[in-house]
Amino acid sequence: MIQRTYYLNKLKLFKDKQLIKVVTGVRRCGKSTLFSLYQDYLLQIGVSKKQILTINFEDMSRENLRDPNTLHQYILDNVIPNKKNYIFLDEVQNVSQFQRVVDSLYIRDNLDIYITGSNAHLLSGDLATLLSGRYVEIQMLPLSFEEYVSAQNNKTNLPNLYKSYVQNGSFPYTLQMPTAEATAAYLKGILDSIIIKDVVTRYKITNTDELYRIIKFLFDNIGSLVSIKKIRDTLTSAGYKISHQTVEKYITALVESFVLYPASRYDIKGKQYLQNGNKYYMVDTGLRAALLERNDIDTGRMLENIVYLELLRRGYKVFIGKTGTQEVDFVALNAQGTEYYQVAQNILAPETLERELTPLKQIKDNYPKYLLSLDYVPVNSFEGIKPLNVLEWLTNTQEKI
Repeated sequence: MIQRTYYLNKLKLFKDKQLIKVVTGVRRCGKSTLFSLYQDYLLQIGVSKKQILTINFEDMSRENLRDPNTLHQYILDNVIPNKKNYIFLDEVQNVSQFQRVVDSLYIRDNLDIYITGSNAHLLSGDLATLLSGRYVEIQMLPLSFEEYVSAQNNKTNLPNLYKSYVQNGSFPYTLQMPTAEATAAYLKGILDSIIIKDVVTRYKITNTDELYRIIKFLFDNIGSLVSIKKIRDTLTSAGYKISHQTVEKYITALVESFVLYPASRYDIKGKQYLQNGNKYYMVDTGLRAALLERNDIDTGRMLENIVYLELLRRGYKVFIGKTGTQEVDFVALNAQGTEYYQVAQNILAPETLERELTPLKQIKDNYPKYLLSLDYVPVNSFEGIKPLNVLEWLTNTQEKI
C-alpha cells in the first residue's frame, strides 16, 4: 500500500481538533485508502478498534443508513461513552440530508468526525452554511509522480517511469493492472463511473452524447485557452445545437466532479484577475489516452498538466500569467508570496530557450522564476531565472529546491 504521506500528515495534524475533516477528490484517487492508513495509525498509538466506526455509503449492505435519522441513531448506538470515538463516513454525499447528521454529531465532544466526498458540491450550499468555520477541507488528488516512483521496484530510470506515468495515469489501482489494455479499460470505467454517478445523476443531464463530446473537446484542448462560445461553436459545426447555458452547466459539473480543474488568467503587471478565457487541466493524464483512444500522447501538454497538478498539491493557487503580449505558463500564489513557472519539454536549442525565457524576463518583480524542462541545463541561472529538471522537481518537495 502506497503511503500517502502528505495527506496522512494533514489528518494527523487535525486529529482531535474540534473540526470536521472533509477529504474531497475524484473517485478512485485513494480517499478510502487514506482512511485505512489513518486508522492504522490510530491503532498504533493506542486507539482501540471499538473506538473506530467506519461506514462506506457505496456499500449496498449499508444502504439503510442512507436515511439521515437511521444513520444518526446507528452512530450514537455504536460509540463508546466517555471515550474519544473516530467516525469515518465515506462518500457521504449518498446520504440524503447528511448535513443535518454531521452538524448534530459535531456538537458531541467525544466524536472526531471524518468524511469524504467525490463532488465539490459537498462543500456548497447547506453544509457550508451549517458548518461555516467548523470544518477543514483536504483536497486529494491521485498519485503524484513522487508517489508513483515510490511504488516501483526500480526507481532509478526517471525518464522511463515518467513515460509510464503519463500514459497509464496516476490512479493508484493502475499499478496493479497487468497490461496497457487492462489499464485503458480500467480508466475508461473510472471516467464512465464519474460521469454517471457524479455528473449525469446529480445534475439531471439527459443528453450524455453532448456531454461526452464536450469532455472530448476539453481533453483534446488541455492547456489551451477556451471559452464557452468556442465549445458551443465547435459542437454547432458538428451538427449539435446547444445553448450557452447548457455548455456552462456541463463544464461546472465536470469541475465540481474533479474531472477538470480551471485555471483563469492573471495580469502580472496589474495584479488583477482577467475574466476572458480559461484553461482547463484534467485530473489524470491517463484518462485522456483512454477516452480519445489515440496513440499520440501530446507530451508537451501532458507535462504542463502534470506541473499544474503538482503546484496544486503543494498548496498553491494557480493562474495563467499575462505580461504584455506574452504568457507565463503558471503564476503560483500562496501565503508566502508568488512564484512564476514556465514549462517546456526541451530548451537546449537556443531559439527555444529564448522563447521560453522571454515572458519571464518581462516580469520586473523579485519573486522566484523557474524554467522547468526535461533537460539538464549546465547553468544555475538566466538573469535570475532558475532552470530545473522537471523530473527532479517533481520528485522533491518544494523545500528541497
